[in-house]
Amino acid sequence: MKNNGLKILRKPRVLIVGCGDVGLRLLPLLRERFRVFAVTSQPARVPELRAAGATPVVANLDQPHSLHRLRGLADTVVHLAPPPSEGALDGRTRHLAAILPRGGTLVYVSTTGVYGDAGGAQFDETRPVAPKNARAVRRVDAEQVLRRWARRAGARLAILRVPGIYAEDRLPLERLRQGTPALLPAEDVYTNHIHADDLARIIALALFRAAPQRVYHTIDDSDQKMGDYFDAVADAFGLPHPPRLPRAELATRVSPMLLSFMSESRRLRNERMKRELGVRLRYPTVADLLAGLSRRPPT
Repeated sequence: MKNNGLKILRKPRVLIVGCGDVGLRLLPLLRERFRVFAVTSQPARVPELRAAGATPVVANLDQPHSLHRLRGLADTVVHLAPPPSEGALDGRTRHLAAILPRGGTLVYVSTTGVYGDAGGAQFDETRPVAPKNARAVRRVDAEQVLRRWARRAGARLAILRVPGIYAEDRLPLERLRQGTPALLPAEDVYTNHIHADDLARIIALALFRAAPQRVYHTIDDSDQKMGDYFDAVADAFGLPHPPRLPRAELATRVSPMLLSFMSESRRLRNERMKRELGVRLRYPTVADLLAGLSRRPPT
């Protein structure tokens, strides 16, 4: 028993900041190799995180005074926390960067939204960012803050730009049940996807294999427009296809946030992710997940 305790103490430490669904999928991939600390702002989640194999730490990125307990806790960090819902700056990432150690490794899960609308163009990680909405502006700010910290601290930073995350329990079934419209095919936008389990595996690989200060498109091989994605999910679950509307009419039927997602068309390339991280996708496309689901009434 004593030896087991020493073994635990000798494990390197990793800190997961923002341990939600993806963080919980990541935990089993890390806990044999690391002692995993998981940050939550909700004390009620402590038993859940402990049961998943993590050492919970209650701290809030919106409250800098609560972060002192994170200082020096781990040299390896996975930053999954989203920016605040308002403003042009990501104060949460600023607060985190202020207590991060020198050296070490950080993987930041950002968004493909930093590119804005590319008019359906296909491109790699060399394309400049051009955020078009406040959410994406905050993500660009977070990336810049972490780049500055990494240069100053001599740390290794990997930025994973992530699109829409899906899984069997993360599909747009409620939207389909409600009959929320989609765009006409001629006006529709290209979207990018990644399965939540694949994302967790890519994060784990990036901790060990990512090049310093490197950006990776963390996406699958799907080449699909948004409406076609909804149609495919509807077919898999025996639901009606969403009605298709011209953009001008659809703008009066959906929320501004949803409309913003339906106003940006991108086709990102993922060769760097596969080549440098050695990623082999378990779900190369959304169709691979849907094909594995038995046809059944929606629940």
